[in-house]
Amino acid sequence: MSVTLIIRAMDNDGTEPDHARSLEGLIDKADISGVIHSYCYHFDRAEDDSVLALFTDDAVVDYGPDVPTLTGRAEIHEMVSRGLADFFAATSHHVSNIMVHFEAPDQATSICYLYAWHRYQDGRPNSELWGQYHHAFRRVGDGWKISSLILRAAGSDLFHRDKMHPIGRR
Repeated sequence: MSVTLIIRAMDNDGTEPDHARSLEGLIDKADISGVIHSYCYHFDRAEDDSVLALFTDDAVVDYGPDVPTLTGRAEIHEMVSRGLADFFAATSHHVSNIMVHFEAPDQATSICYLYAWHRYQDGRPNSELWGQYHHAFRRVGDGWKISSLILRAAGSDLFHRDKMHPIGRR
């Protein structure tokens, strides 16, 4: 049995606070952070079906300008499955500095910092990537799902791609 507790406090002027400051909003932030952590966990364990379950049916994934943008779960699953089965021998993804912004109570965006280490099946040297994940999330029937993911890079060492979206420094 699942129970959802929603408590909405009133601001001093009697108005309802914005979603991000409500108890429900804090719980949603924790749930969204959990989705981001689950993406890394399941990717590193080569669990492609569990990675796919984190996305909406119409999700869009952009891993960089030299990779076709993936639209929909079928395209995402094909790319992730192939990469986990045929390209990566091991990976280790670490995220931090997760910032969540609510567009509406059922829509959010986030940016988090990323460190990713990769070992390749073809024997090339291990690589490292420092960057950010830019996400959009949508609440669907069974919780928060990723509706958009863009990978942006600050730097890399021996990474398998030459072109990456920059993080957007000023």
